[in-house]
Amino acid sequence: MNRLLSDRVPYSAIVDRPRLALPNDSRVVVWIIVNVEHWTIERAMPRTILSPPMGQPLQPDLPNWAWHEYGMRVGFWRILEALKHRGITPTMATNGLVCKSYPRIAEAAKELDWEFMGHGYLQGPMHKLPDQVESIQATIDAIKTFTGTPPVGWESPGLTETETTIDHLSQAGIEYVADWVLDDQPVWIQATPNPVLSVPYTVEINDIPMMLLQQNRSEEMLMRGIDQFDRLWREGGTQPRIMAISVHPYVTGVPHRIDYFEKLLDHIQGSSGAEIWTGQAISDWYRAQNPAPSI
Repeated sequence: MNRLLSDRVPYSAIVDRPRLALPNDSRVVVWIIVNVEHWTIERAMPRTILSPPMGQPLQPDLPNWAWHEYGMRVGFWRILEALKHRGITPTMATNGLVCKSYPRIAEAAKELDWEFMGHGYLQGPMHKLPDQVESIQATIDAIKTFTGTPPVGWESPGLTETETTIDHLSQAGIEYVADWVLDDQPVWIQATPNPVLSVPYTVEINDIPMMLLQQNRSEEMLMRGIDQFDRLWREGGTQPRIMAISVHPYVTGVPHRIDYFEKLLDHIQGSSGAEIWTGQAISDWYRAQNPAPSI
């Protein structure tokens, strides 16, 4: 019998936990996740910005495919420059196929020593895959072949998991995941053969729900991001917090949004007591203080 996902993360109130320690007496660790995906025009699009004319779905879906393609041709490079200019190393959640289909992007990220995090092989929900194990392994193999190192982190497309996904990821050697948006600190997830760490991710400081679903103005990323960071910074005086910022090249990488992303980065970097790490660095830091529980 499959285990309920909720049974894998025993409840823990943040006010009851031993205090974690960050270097330099810091209060908050921020990680930036750049989601880089392969959308194939032969299939239905993972997301759309234009509804089909007269309500009649059409394939190939040229306008919505091209909307995403703009992010790969132009938007990604704006985000890359914003991070490079500030000396920030992000985590790139990437489909395994990107290493072959967009080698220019993968090579640029590799040259800057970005962390490659598995994000499925081809953009699409985990529960629709005919074989999750095969897709997970194909993703890991593609990233390892390109970078020389297998990914240790994983973000499922759309944060989708079935009752067994976390076990498949554990079996494949994945050490941390970004699917479980349930805490401001890392949390151990019970899995077989080894526990997997949940590194705090976000559906709030995330340009997909913020801009595409909630349809906010471009400056929302800056205003909400500052409010989120400042509150976590204050709370971090008693218990350190983790903050995630999730962006997509075809959303944040457009001309009318990129300035607000840059201003948010400047606010964070201008604050004392803040660190900007990769997901792997957060995972390594937490493991050193709270090793995986025995199964």
